[in-house]
Amino acid sequence: MAAKNSSVTEFILAGLTDQPGLRIPLFSLFLGIFMVTLLGNLGLVTLIGLNSRLHTPMYFFLFNLSFVDFCYSTTITPRMLKSFISKSIILHAECVTQLFFFCFFVISESFLLSAMAYDRYVAICKPLVYTACFLLLLGVYGMGVFGAVAHTGNILFLTFCADNLVNHYMCDILPLLELSCNSSYINVLVVFIVVTIGTGVPIVAIFISYGFIISSIFHISSIEGRSKAFSTCSSHIIAVSLFFGSGAFMYLKPPSILPLDQGKVSSLFYTIVVPMFNPLIYSLRNKDVKFALRKTLGRLIFS
Repeated sequence: MAAKNSSVTEFILAGLTDQPGLRIPLFSLFLGIFMVTLLGNLGLVTLIGLNSRLHTPMYFFLFNLSFVDFCYSTTITPRMLKSFISKSIILHAECVTQLFFFCFFVISESFLLSAMAYDRYVAICKPLVYTACFLLLLGVYGMGVFGAVAHTGNILFLTFCADNLVNHYMCDILPLLELSCNSSYINVLVVFIVVTIGTGVPIVAIFISYGFIISSIFHISSIEGRSKAFSTCSSHIIAVSLFFGSGAFMYLKPPSILPLDQGKVSSLFYTIVVPMFNPLIYSLRNKDVKFALRKTLGRLIFS
């Protein structure tokens, strides 16, 4: 449905570029990225589900990370691909729905990465039991719902009078605020507060967890033990840097410093690239995952 007092019932997504010569090459590139993302995340979900060796708290969170990345990517990428080959028209209700699920999955991933950092810390001291994992996961998805409702509710109160061209490849918060004819300082403040909570709290939790991790590692006497502890955390550190670095660059700077045309390019990293890289980072740098993959492939070939 359209927003109350709004004359706009549908939006047109401008897409990533207005250069006709770039549309087909970019479509092919992002279609390939999308296929790799789907195969990588579904493959990791399947691999963890089928191998009892991977039924530990660490892989329980990794299973959920891959599931979130899969859903996250399917929420954003198909609509972006459509904008490369035809005019991408989206109804107001569809736009709000996409915004809700985008916010839900991106905030859930943010808190999931912080839960994984905490898991890495307690793995060195005292491994988590599954009851604690489920409680952490409940908190992760609870914060995802909170953030999605706050952002979506903020947009639902806006009025769109005439212009319906969204300067983005998806229904994102800042382009919709720019398009509205009654957005105010309060709307921007709500976005800033929710984004700060959604990124600030997990980042602080991650820094605290890694502070304890580093402290614990220095108390390990053997060099081999220290190396193993560091290698366990390296994949997570890479994933955290990619996700939070690109997300903070987009949302925690005023539009005057980072115009939306540049912002939508930077948002490619956390909406398109990060969901593709996460399964690659965790599989290529993880001996247990590679062992489980060889075992599963061997079982399939043998059968």
